[in-house]
Amino acid sequence: QAQLVESGGDLVQPGGSLRLSCAASGFTFSSSIMRWYRRAPEKEREWVATINIGTITHYADSVKGRFLISRDNAQNTVYLQMNSLKLEDTAVYFCNAIGRGYEVWGQGTRVTVSS
Repeated sequence: QAQLVESGGDLVQPGGSLRLSCAASGFTFSSSIMRWYRRAPEKEREWVATINIGTITHYADSVKGRFLISRDNAQNTVYLQMNSLKLEDTAVYFCNAIGRGYEVWGQGTRVTVSS
């Protein structure tokens, strides 16, 4: 059964950092394009970052230069390092995997940026 489990969400002050993790199981992680999305309170889901099967990455303008997506194929895990956090980064963060014939979503992890 394909599954993604996010962790690492927390309450953090503006300017702080967090690292989110997303552990994959039940599918071929190394063959999957991995993405992070987020949904802020009362807003639509927003794409945050992508890492492809290699190491090419893409970021939303709102997080470019502050967030870093990476993957460890040996650990079947994708990470999102979030630095210089802002109030507007408050959201539930979801990871997503896409491969040939499948798409998997995690349940999300909550990040709250507040002073």
